[in-house]
Amino acid sequence: MSVDTLRYYEKIGLLSPVARDSRGRRRYVARDLARLHFIQRAQRCDFSLDEIRVLLESRSCRDAARPEVARLTEQKLQDIRTRMADLDRLQQELGNLLQLCRGSDQGCPIIDGLDASAE
Repeated sequence: MSVDTLRYYEKIGLLSPVARDSRGRRRYVARDLARLHFIQRAQRCDFSLDEIRVLLESRSCRDAARPEVARLTEQKLQDIRTRMADLDRLQQELGNLLQLCRGSDQGCPIIDGLDASAE
């Protein structure tokens, strides 16, 4: 992670201020590193920083937090399914435009197709 990212995480409270050595460099302990790894893994699962904040808060009372964490994860999964469906439609549209382009010897069917979609 970049220094700017670490500063930002401290600023928004995802990461507690970290001890510094005599030169002002951050000194991370195992707990800090575990929290940073948790944040990175959650980001790879496409959770937003606000959602990650909820997940981090849920780490201390896992049983009580289970329904909220499940709800967040279910919503995230639905969002991903929706994006995948959108990407499938986009793939079909671009494939169709490319086929029109390859079959045409005049103009540009891709530009024409994009102009038509704007109407």
